[in-house]
Amino acid sequence: MRDITRLNIPNLISFLRLLSVPIAVWLILNDGFLAAFWIFLAAGVSDALDGFIAKTFHAETELGGYLDPIADKALLVSVFVSLGQAGYVDSWLVILVVFRDALILFGAFLYHLLYQDLSMQPLLVSKVNTLAQILLVLGVLGAEGFSIDDGPVLTLMTYVVAVTTFVSGAAYVYVWGRRIMAMEPDNQ
Repeated sequence: MRDITRLNIPNLISFLRLLSVPIAVWLILNDGFLAAFWIFLAAGVSDALDGFIAKTFHAETELGGYLDPIADKALLVSVFVSLGQAGYVDSWLVILVVFRDALILFGAFLYHLLYQDLSMQPLLVSKVNTLAQILLVLGVLGAEGFSIDDGPVLTLMTYVVAVTTFVSGAAYVYVWGRRIMAMEPDNQ
């Protein structure tokens, strides 16, 4: 039996990132944008750090395989919803971001339920989408926290996030659809 409860340094970092979610949400909803900016930036750095430590020191665990993406998604989705609720991100974008993540989670669950085999490998477009989402959040929090006029940059980033979110969601549907079609016996 594998030990999924082993809490090593990368797992501890991921867990601390997960604990930062309610703090970041509270700060956003209470106009603490500068503090939220620094917490979100620290969370982003911690995501890179825990991955680096896990790979470099062969400290990857099954728990970390679940905890890291859960912490990432919980933070990004919660911050997007909070920024949308506070009126700093368009509601249509919040809906698109949340729907994409829900679609991926539902698709993964359904695929695993039907085929008992799921290997999640992030697609390149998904990584680009995550980076765009992080940059948009940092831009919004930074513009508000540092009182900077965002100009057209955040508008452009909004559309970049929208396009990459849509393309990423469609790519996952396509990839899983092809896998399912390859596993289904021919009905001829």
